[in-house]
Amino acid sequence: MTLRIIASGGTFDKHYDEIAGQLGFASSHLPQVMARARLTVPATLEELPLLDSLDMQDIDRRRVLASCDRAEEAAIVIIHGTDTMQDTARILGAAQLSKTIVLTGAMIPYAIQGSDAQFNFGFACGVAQVLPHGVYVAMNGRVFDWDKVRKNRVAGVFESSDNDSDQ
Repeated sequence: MTLRIIASGGTFDKHYDEIAGQLGFASSHLPQVMARARLTVPATLEELPLLDSLDMQDIDRRRVLASCDRAEEAAIVIIHGTDTMQDTARILGAAQLSKTIVLTGAMIPYAIQGSDAQFNFGFACGVAQVLPHGVYVAMNGRVFDWDKVRKNRVAGVFESSDNDSDQ
């Protein structure tokens, strides 16, 4: 089993610019995250343009789909912003690729203490290896089918949009 990790941005990959006092993008944190996770499964990292998911357009989602489609690996983890993760999952799910694709992200940037990024990454890598082909969202220890998930913006968590769909 080999994993493909696709970095597309989101809060997970944001850096804090102390001078500007803003969160933004530089290079992906994924090489460091992968090293800290001590993955023993071979993994290939593909870095797409890093975007806040609120800035993602259809062309960006098609770029993610194209990366998944041409990937040789059958297990794929996509690091994505949480605000529109379900929109990208919908496009990937509709494509019905014969691969296991798991989208994950973070509510707090990897570089900030207390981040959920490292856990979500490791969790997504684990479930991507055992779930059947399909598209899933894996956040904070839960797995959701791509078409039965929503972000609860008040609680700051992902939840099932169909109570019977949790894996």
